[in-house]
Amino acid sequence: MEIVRTIVCKLDPTPEQVREIDATLVAFAAACDHIALVSRREQTTNKVILQHACYREVRETFGLSANLTVRGIARVCAALKVKEKALSTFDPTSIDYDARIFSFRQKDWTFSLTLLNSRQRLASKLGNRQREALKGRHPTSATLVKRRDGRYFLHIQVTNEAPQPVPTTGTLGVDLGRRRVAVDSDGNIHEATEVNRLREHYPKVRRSVQRKGTKASRRLLKRLSGRERKHASHINHVISRRIVDLALSTARDIALEDLAGIRKRTRVRKAQRYRQQSWSFFQLRQFIAYKALQVGVLVVFIDPAYTSQRCHVCSELGHRHGLLFSCTRHGDFDADLNGARNIALAGAAVTQPEHSDALARA
Repeated sequence: MEIVRTIVCKLDPTPEQVREIDATLVAFAAACDHIALVSRREQTTNKVILQHACYREVRETFGLSANLTVRGIARVCAALKVKEKALSTFDPTSIDYDARIFSFRQKDWTFSLTLLNSRQRLASKLGNRQREALKGRHPTSATLVKRRDGRYFLHIQVTNEAPQPVPTTGTLGVDLGRRRVAVDSDGNIHEATEVNRLREHYPKVRRSVQRKGTKASRRLLKRLSGRERKHASHINHVISRRIVDLALSTARDIALEDLAGIRKRTRVRKAQRYRQQSWSFFQLRQFIAYKALQVGVLVVFIDPAYTSQRCHVCSELGHRHGLLFSCTRHGDFDADLNGARNIALAGAAVTQPEHSDALARA
């Protein structure tokens, strides 16, 4: 099995290169919009059919190279296959590259890209982590990205072989939530104190700055953009690393709830809507999954039904009141710990059926 890792590399283009990059981004986005119109007209998202229908027209109209045109067709087909994106338009913010129109040179840490009118070699500003990840590699695909602050990055995909799964003798259940970021079945609690502080702090700052409406306030908003997301992402990275390291050191698989669509299934008060929408459980789940894959730890996703409503000892339905779960037969438990242990039991039934009975008795 292969692991695809994305290395984010900051580019340092010259002013002339910036102008050509911007022109290429605009042409690529316009070409994608045109391809999308043809796709809807022909009622197809098949790349071969669409390429026969509009390849020459796109090249002549927008001036893209052959491979940039093919990349545009592939992007449109992938996007329009998603129901929610069927009527979407394309912004001039990114371009997909393959091995024919992109290359990396380790000697001077530069990247060669095909742009609208020429092939350009772009300098980069790489940290030690990026250099170590790219050393000795010959990546064949990347995405050129222009961020809202005007900086340019290459998201480079590198492929590694996944290690063989490590032998395990149990399952670590992890309950994800909004009051607490995560609680595992060992009783380790990863509090959401810092995350909740961010969710309260940044909206207040943005509202205060937006009221002023000055040029300085707009510059400040630009600097604030993304800080909350980056901070929350850092917290998720730290927590996911701790969970995976615990599972690896104790020779256990990891079980998580499949929370897809939970925002649509649950309702919250108006005051809690921002916290609900900014709850980054899916990102934490992704971080746990890819970190576990890198070290050979298996991750399974189980049905979340009743995991917070059943007693992990007797499986009888109980009552949850805030952070407390009450069972008429076995008394009170920490509600999140009870949920995590139910998740561990459900995961063990899948990954460790021979140990699931022993885990239930524990």
